[in-house]
Amino acid sequence: MLFNSFAFAGFMVIVVPAYFLLPQRFRPLLLAVASYYFYMSGHAGYGWLLFTSTAVSYLGGLAMERWPARAARRTTLGLCMAVNLGLLFFFKYADFFIASLNAALHTHLPLLHLALPVGISFFTFQALSYCFDVYRGRFPAERRFDVFAAYKAFFPQLVAGPIERPGNVVPQLKREHRFDYGRFVSGLRLMLWGFFKKLVIADRLAVIVKDAYGAPGDHTGLQLLAATYAFSFQIFCDFSAYTDIARGCARILGIELMENFRQPYFARTIPEFWSRWHISLSTWFRDYLYIPLGGNRGTGGRWACNILVVFLISGLWHGADWKFAIWGLLHAVFFLISSLLAKLRWNLRPPPWLAWIGAAGQRVLTFHLVALAWVFFRAGSLPDALLILKKMALLPWKSPILTQHFGVPDLMISAAAILALEAVQLLQLRGGAVAFLERRPLWIRWPAYYSLIFAIVLYAQQGQKDFIYFQF
Repeated sequence: MLFNSFAFAGFMVIVVPAYFLLPQRFRPLLLAVASYYFYMSGHAGYGWLLFTSTAVSYLGGLAMERWPARAARRTTLGLCMAVNLGLLFFFKYADFFIASLNAALHTHLPLLHLALPVGISFFTFQALSYCFDVYRGRFPAERRFDVFAAYKAFFPQLVAGPIERPGNVVPQLKREHRFDYGRFVSGLRLMLWGFFKKLVIADRLAVIVKDAYGAPGDHTGLQLLAATYAFSFQIFCDFSAYTDIARGCARILGIELMENFRQPYFARTIPEFWSRWHISLSTWFRDYLYIPLGGNRGTGGRWACNILVVFLISGLWHGADWKFAIWGLLHAVFFLISSLLAKLRWNLRPPPWLAWIGAAGQRVLTFHLVALAWVFFRAGSLPDALLILKKMALLPWKSPILTQHFGVPDLMISAAAILALEAVQLLQLRGGAVAFLERRPLWIRWPAYYSLIFAIVLYAQQGQKDFIYFQF
């Protein structure tokens, strides 16, 4: 079930009143059942995967508390990891490893051609968060299965995050929430902004990106460059839109999900970018992989190795393809160079006007480094990515930009929508767009909201399109 569908609107119309009409003790069960219906309405064949991951993690948490001996806890944690990661590796990486083995050893092992269950990377990592936190004593094992199932399958963030820690969501599921009009309006406002980013910006930019990246040999370097810029905004608007809608849905129910994006394209460095982009995943890798590997302790070589490992695994988490591995390693190299240069900049004290120019230049450079890496992320294959980079490097400036599927009206609508997006982003940097609007009179606030609604109605790209991160 897609957020951008009438089915989801009908689903919310039923779930929200039922949630507030039921006594508190039955609400987690309602959320668990509704979440399984939400997931299985489009992916009925994979409901057992979600349930298996949930049951194993739930029982594993209880076992780790019941048998506190270190050996028993380690064994239980290992079994939980084996089941959760085993399901993820089997469905997501089996064909990747078979194909890589065939290429390396010149064998002819048959591929399995398994369909990737939607959201498996997200709900697997959420299960591991719970298991790790219980093992480390950071969170007590949850005894109510309905509460744990609701946390594990919570429908707003089940398919594409944010990847929530149990310490944030589980206590909220147990707390009684009364219907609150202000919270309801705030949630709808956040959802509205998400629908604008998805339907008006991301889905419209997807046309030029799909056209150019689908057949890079048929497009000029300038068209591919334009498509690369388009994809940079498409993936941000698409993914952050999902998070906004998810947080808005949860807020209506009285549950606050973590912020997953903080204006990442305004970052001055690659490390800062990763503190602003997909924050739930970045912090997951920091807490459960980078720090256990040793973090920045030890020699500089050990630290660099830890960074490379984390970004390599992060790349492969996004997709079973070597192009994702290269995307991750590129970011690792950028991260290491940026961190080393930051130590040199620490001793510089330029005048304010020069510091401002330098900061602007850093933001432009960081954005273009991120956009360069997106080429490998979006290209259909590694050879396609190399062809795109080659054609962009040999840029013929007099060639046309627009394609047969993306004309002047589309360009104007996209440009206007992106300008509106950047204006809101700037307001968020300065205290928040909502706070800015709330300080304005009604005759300014309501036209702003109605403008978003009319923009969605008039300029939304036709046809329902999946969110990009559904494929991960």
